[in-house]
Amino acid sequence: MPQTEAPAPRTEAPPPTRRLRWWTELPLILLVYGCYSAGRLLARGDVSTAVDHGLAILRIEKLLYLNAEHPLNRLFTREPWLGIPADFWYASLHYLVTPVILVWLFRARTTLYRAARTWLMTSTFIGLIGFTLLPTCPPRLLSPEHGFVDTMAYYSSYGWWGGEASAPRGLGGMTNQYAAMPSLHVGWALWCGVVLWRHCGTRTAKVAAVVYPLVTTLVVMGTANHYFLDAVAGAAVMGVGLLLAPHVMRGMDRAGAVLAARVTAVTGRSGVAGSPIVSSRCQTSAGERIPRQREARFGPGAEPGAVPEQAGDGAPAPAR
Repeated sequence: MPQTEAPAPRTEAPPPTRRLRWWTELPLILLVYGCYSAGRLLARGDVSTAVDHGLAILRIEKLLYLNAEHPLNRLFTREPWLGIPADFWYASLHYLVTPVILVWLFRARTTLYRAARTWLMTSTFIGLIGFTLLPTCPPRLLSPEHGFVDTMAYYSSYGWWGGEASAPRGLGGMTNQYAAMPSLHVGWALWCGVVLWRHCGTRTAKVAAVVYPLVTTLVVMGTANHYFLDAVAGAAVMGVGLLLAPHVMRGMDRAGAVLAARVTAVTGRSGVAGSPIVSSRCQTSAGERIPRQREARFGPGAEPGAVPEQAGDGAPAPAR
């Protein structure tokens, strides 16, 4: 009996992974940061409402017997060797460490970069919603009777920032000083810590993964820029962003697939309409088993069905 080979099992090829390019990632990150900065400016809100929200947070913390801000703020104000580095930490590392880790992920952990970037961006947009719906006065802007000292203004002669905000001197009016809830300083530091702990195997990196978010939490309270509950809210925002990031990526993939299909359909229609099927100078001879093309040897005005005298050498005579 003739043996027949069993058909090979069909395996579906994995979907092609899109390779990320720095010239597409950089504008995306700049766009998100621009939205972050613009959202802080647009969501300034009413000052009296922001002050009420700040005082409400203090009352809630008093009910919960939480009062880490006052002792830390007094310590940073009394000890310049703590207060000045804390101000530099608050004004600088937020904008340095996070981009450095993003670049490291992009270059050394490419397969993990997209998920981590989406998590960070999703959490940042959630934080912008908090700034908009809940403008909050930070402790340093409350009246002196509440016992807080603005260390950024107190030590402003030592740094590059001005006395009115952590922005460079003269640019304090371009920031929203009532965007305290949630604390994205703490949220971004927590993101950096989780990324370092999970994806960098050195002991130094794991120590930094723990120290950086913890010290940032102490700094934002000691400099009177955030309440303890602001820090808790910042961590909660990162948790929600982590849960939503896979759904955001799937939605972006679907949107990209739909856009690519529409572009392909449009270019396909234009290509079919503009390209001829058969060249005007090539013709397949009738009766050939193996198709081949040769240049037509017809004279001017001659047709394929003409008599041999008109069609040229080798043309078959028409049937009589």
